[in-house]
Amino acid sequence: MASHQEQGYKAGETRGMAQEKTGEAMGTMRDKTQAAKEKTQETAQSAQQKAHETAQSAKDKASQAAQTTQQKTQESKDKTEAGKDKTGGFLGQTGEQVKNMAVGATDAVKHTLGFGTDEEKKEHVFQLQVLLLQPLLMRHR
Repeated sequence: MASHQEQGYKAGETRGMAQEKTGEAMGTMRDKTQAAKEKTQETAQSAQQKAHETAQSAKDKASQAAQTTQQKTQESKDKTEAGKDKTGGFLGQTGEQVKNMAVGATDAVKHTLGFGTDEEKKEHVFQLQVLLLQPLLMRHR
């Protein structure tokens, strides 16, 4: 009978050892699972923070670019306006010079032809001025 008891004892001992090893393996697996879970959460939080920082940086850069573009546009408008003012002044001066030249030419023609100063002769002079000025004015349009 001792052998039957001994066999029962050994079976119980083996069973206890198997349960202990199974428990240890389960504990190790639980620890590894928990560590992986924590690592995944940390990685997700880190990625979320990095994405937020990247998005904020992109917003800041876009805002700066828009502001720079707006400043450049305003500077360009200011330069264009200044150029228009200069061009307008130049064309005004040119028109005045053309007019003075026409009046001078008219006076020279009037003097050469002997036109007087009475009203009828003034009308002829005016018509002559118009004829002389038309081609010059047409060029400047």
